[in-house]
Amino acid sequence: MSGLPNCPKCDSEYTYEDGTMYVCPECAHEWSQDASADAEDEDVKVVRDAVGNLLQDGDSVTVIKDLKVKGSSTVVKVGTKVKNIRLVDGDHDIDCKVPGIGPMGLKSQFVRKAD
Repeated sequence: MSGLPNCPKCDSEYTYEDGTMYVCPECAHEWSQDASADAEDEDVKVVRDAVGNLLQDGDSVTVIKDLKVKGSSTVVKVGTKVKNIRLVDGDHDIDCKVPGIGPMGLKSQFVRKAD
């Protein structure tokens, strides 16, 4: 075909060159010609714990503050280890199963990555 890369946003094959940029006529996305092939990763949200460690799906974390469970009288205690977290978009950016409580969402600012 034309030898130009597909659009990283909508995967359109109708991209064209405009100076030092590639342009997609279907979604109007523009990107640099010298951008790496992994341009799709630029929109990935980076989630860090309370001390700045990068969190990923499947990590284990430790709660660093007593957390009241909304709508219940239970509390997630300091030091509770939560395994196999899943990162999601939103205010509570960690989905997990807390031992003894069940599935819930946590904010990354109240956890620390476990070793």
